[in-house]
Amino acid sequence: MASSSASAVLARLLSSHRFLVQSSSSSSVSSSLAHSPRFFTSLFTRRAFSYTPASSCWSYKKPNTVFSRMASSVATSQVSFTNTSPRPTEPVVSVDWLHANLREPDMKVLDASWYMPDEQRNPLQEYQVAHIPGALFFDVDGISDRTTNLPHMLPSEEAFAAAVSALGIENKDGLVVYDGKGIFSAARVWWMFRVFGHDRIWVLDGGLPRWRASGFDVESSASGDAILKASAASEAIEKVYQGQRVGPITFQTKFQPHLVWTLDQVRENIEEKTHQHIDARSKARFDGVAPEPRKGIRSGHVPGSKCVPFPQMLDSSQSLSSADELKKKFEEEGISLDKPIVTSCGTGVTACVLALGLHRLGKTDVTVYDGSWTEWGGNPDTPVSTSEESA
Repeated sequence: MASSSASAVLARLLSSHRFLVQSSSSSSVSSSLAHSPRFFTSLFTRRAFSYTPASSCWSYKKPNTVFSRMASSVATSQVSFTNTSPRPTEPVVSVDWLHANLREPDMKVLDASWYMPDEQRNPLQEYQVAHIPGALFFDVDGISDRTTNLPHMLPSEEAFAAAVSALGIENKDGLVVYDGKGIFSAARVWWMFRVFGHDRIWVLDGGLPRWRASGFDVESSASGDAILKASAASEAIEKVYQGQRVGPITFQTKFQPHLVWTLDQVRENIEEKTHQHIDARSKARFDGVAPEPRKGIRSGHVPGSKCVPFPQMLDSSQSLSSADELKKKFEEEGISLDKPIVTSCGTGVTACVLALGLHRLGKTDVTVYDGSWTEWGGNPDTPVSTSEESA
């Protein structure tokens, strides 16, 4: 059953791939595909979720699985690049830096494009039409927890290791991740790798738009290798959650629990106030005067949290703002850089953009509430504040 399902997935992918390669010579292909509707929740598999709001204190438990661990054989050598490596506190690299280091043997590039459902953009199709040469496709929805219906939640350690190993990623690799908007979903994947102990990862400042604006080459999926790897990563996730053997494993995880919070930790923080809570959503959604884009989600915010919309982290070119500008934005909202911070948003994506900005300011230990407002606002037992209540 599993093999026939996988065959169907690959046939569908390769059929789509052939269509896109044939169409890439058309002048209208980019604009037509940019607005194509997305096929599935995961780009590679249809899957059913089971989620019980009462069990809101989900944990990153290890599923029962026969996991072919090869951690002892994973290489841990340092990465060396042609140009000087970025400073430890610098979370982004320039397109010029990436261009100079693109062919380094221990460098891998990930296209982590993801879009809101109402944008009607398909990241996999756009990747097939144009991506940075050699880039792998990282499916944000697919490389996720399969035990919840909350979108793109952090997977278990085993599942993440299996997926990125299927992509051909090793611990010795330096990673640069980008997206199709500038800085958006790439920050989420940057955070994911850091949660699992891989710090040699950077976001491409300005993303694919800045790369193309700089005149650097892009390529289409002339070979199906990257698409097959992406499909294999999704299949590996499925196998782990189904308790099946996967391998070989080339990536060893080291979970960093201080970088991710659950609903119960956020609830406790309302009273204990150990962390400043910053919400990356728009002010209108934060205040509860604009409806949430997902049905069944209440409007408002976590009591005691403050709003710093994620676009405030970016300049007009959708690149990360300077340290001085970032510091000013947080100070204007009364955020102290000397105290612990937890960030949230709608589904845990743009909360990572805040974490990225704070990382530039030297705060490398920012926590992200993974379930974010989709979990909090969808739970009938959580307290919610609005601007009217605060007035």
